[in-house]
Amino acid sequence: MKTPEILFLIAGNGNYPALVIAEARAAGVKKIAMAAFEGETPDSTAALADTVHWMKVGQLGRMLDAARKSGATAAIMAGQIAPNNLFNLRPDLKALVLLAQLKRRNAETLFGEIANQLSKVGVELLLATTFLDQHLAAPGLIAGPKLKPREIEDLEFGFHIAKESSRLDIGQTVVVKKGTVLAVEAFEGTDECIRRGGALGRGKAIMVKVTKPAQDMRFDVPVVGLKTIQTATEAGLRAIGVEAGQTLLLNLPEVSAAAGRAGISIYGLTK
Repeated sequence: MKTPEILFLIAGNGNYPALVIAEARAAGVKKIAMAAFEGETPDSTAALADTVHWMKVGQLGRMLDAARKSGATAAIMAGQIAPNNLFNLRPDLKALVLLAQLKRRNAETLFGEIANQLSKVGVELLLATTFLDQHLAAPGLIAGPKLKPREIEDLEFGFHIAKESSRLDIGQTVVVKKGTVLAVEAFEGTDECIRRGGALGRGKAIMVKVTKPAQDMRFDVPVVGLKTIQTATEAGLRAIGVEAGQTLLLNLPEVSAAAGRAGISIYGLTK
């Protein structure tokens, strides 16, 4: 892929958008134009862009207008939008028309249609992992203490369960202990799933996070960062399994250090 001179960044919360900006500039992107969302995008992230267009979640027409005026031919979505904000939209007319056309209203269909709308104004939505290959999880032990055979078996079991759960479009994270499923992620999100599973496991449970079959990596990439480690530590988890080559590890040196201090192993799993 030829590096675009101008990148239109659709930025949610967390550290992910800032990482994209840093790596995009390192790759030769000259200008970052950002769509930032009130109540979601941190001011510190917005300060890293060359131009910022603030809007509410659901103002699709405003976002498309900003993308068109930016001069960009490529865009990336990075960072989460809280589920309650995503599904309690205050849509503008453009978004209302889009929503009326969708038979199923979930993150995948909604963002997929946003990608279609961006293409109509001449902006291609790139994979969310663009510029970030070095931040993708490797297979095997990534951080933390060596795992026992029983723990690796639980990770492999959790991988199988999470793949099946994600295939059914329920959730992409599970918590297991000794071959028993303790929690499956649903609408509440990853952190709440970890907390529920950790409370039931009373220590030594493990979590696994995967991609779903035919996942659209333009807007839905599994991410593990310091917040995940903190939540897993508070929940008393023993290990975190991630899908190798498909999961972004944000700020890996800091994540590895935090995992080591907590005695949590991070392990890359493959099919």
